[in-house]
Amino acid sequence: MKDLGRVSNPYGDDKVMDACCLFGMMNLGGERFSSRDPVKAIANMHDRGNGLGGGFAIYGLYPEHRDDYALHIMYLDKEAKRKTDRLLRECFGEIFEEELPTREAKVADPPIVWRYFVQPDRSKLGKQAADDYVVEKVMKINTQTGKAFVFSSGKDMGVFKGVGYPEDVAEYFCLEEYMGYMWICHGRFPTNTPGWWGGAHPFNILDWTVVHNGELSSYGINCRYLEMYGYRCTMQTDTEVLAYTFDHLMRRQNLPIEVVAKILAPPLWMEIDSTNPAHGRVLRALRQTYGSLLMNGPFTVIVAHQGEMIGLTDRIKLRPLTAGTRGDFLYLSSEEAAIRLVSPILDNAWSPRGGEPVVGRLGAREVIEVLA
Repeated sequence: MKDLGRVSNPYGDDKVMDACCLFGMMNLGGERFSSRDPVKAIANMHDRGNGLGGGFAIYGLYPEHRDDYALHIMYLDKEAKRKTDRLLRECFGEIFEEELPTREAKVADPPIVWRYFVQPDRSKLGKQAADDYVVEKVMKINTQTGKAFVFSSGKDMGVFKGVGYPEDVAEYFCLEEYMGYMWICHGRFPTNTPGWWGGAHPFNILDWTVVHNGELSSYGINCRYLEMYGYRCTMQTDTEVLAYTFDHLMRRQNLPIEVVAKILAPPLWMEIDSTNPAHGRVLRALRQTYGSLLMNGPFTVIVAHQGEMIGLTDRIKLRPLTAGTRGDFLYLSSEEAAIRLVSPILDNAWSPRGGEPVVGRLGAREVIEVLA
C-alpha cells in the first residue's frame, strides 16, 4: 500500500490548509445538461487536489426510475457483495441491479461498484417512514462487513467518486453519458485522513449530498451526537458528519437552512450579545440545543438535495467560496476562474459572507442570499 501521508504531503509540511476544490452548477429551471461544463470547471482547479479523491453528484439523473431509491454501493471483495445482496433482498421489494459502467482511466485500485434501484418492502415498514427505513439499512450495510459502503441512496440522483483527479473519475465512470439539472463536484487534497474510495467526496445519505473544503476539529462530538439518532460514521473522514447533519436537521426536524446555518456556523458570542434581545434569545437557544452540531473549524460546503443547492462557509470564512449567476444557472465554486471558464459573462458574481448561505431553488429563477 502507498504511504498516503507522503503522497498527500510530499514536501513534509505539517498541513496544507487551503486545498480541495468545490464546484456546483444548477439550472434553476430544471433543464438537464451534460457533464461537459462541470468537469471542465473542476479540472481547471486541478492544482488544488493531489489525485487522492474526486467525485460528482448528479440530480435529475434517473428520470425512468424517479420513484425508486438508487443505491450506488462499493464492494472491496465479492463476499461483501454476496452478504449485501442477501440483505437487500430481505429488506426491499423488486430490485433492478447492474454493475456501473466504467472504462480505463487514471484511477487507483478501483473496487466493484454496483447500482441498484429499490423500494422498501412494505410488509416490513410498519409505522416507519420509508426514508428512515432506507437510512437504517444503509447504516447496516456500511457497518456489517467493513467492506461494503453505500456511495448514494437518494431518488433520481447518484454519486460517482473514487481515488483520482476529478477529471479522471469522470472518465472512469463515463459521466459524459449522463445528464442532470444539478451537478456538484469535488477535488480532494486529504491532510488528516486516508485517500481511499469511500473517503472521496461527495458524501451522501438519501438525496442529501455534501462536498467540503476544510477541517472539522469537532468531528468527535458531532459524530457522537449523530450516533444517538442511528447514524454511523464509517468513511474515515470528517465530512461524513455534514451529510448526516443536514439530513437530520433539514429532513427529520424540518428546519429551514436559515436556522441550520446558525447551528453549524453560529454568530460569535459577542455578536449574539450585541443583537436585539429577542433575536439573541433565539440564537442562544440554538447554541444550547444543538451545541454538539456546531462545526468547529474552517469549512466551505456545497450542499445539494432535490430542488435545492446551498453554499455555506464557516462564520469567519477561512475557506473560499464564490457565487455567480447567468440566466437560469447558479454557480458555486472555490475559484471564480472556474466559473468564468464555463460562463465568461455573468449576470452577477460575488463572494458570500461567512456563515450566510446562498440558496438556489428549482423553479424560483432567482438566488436567495440569507443575510444575518
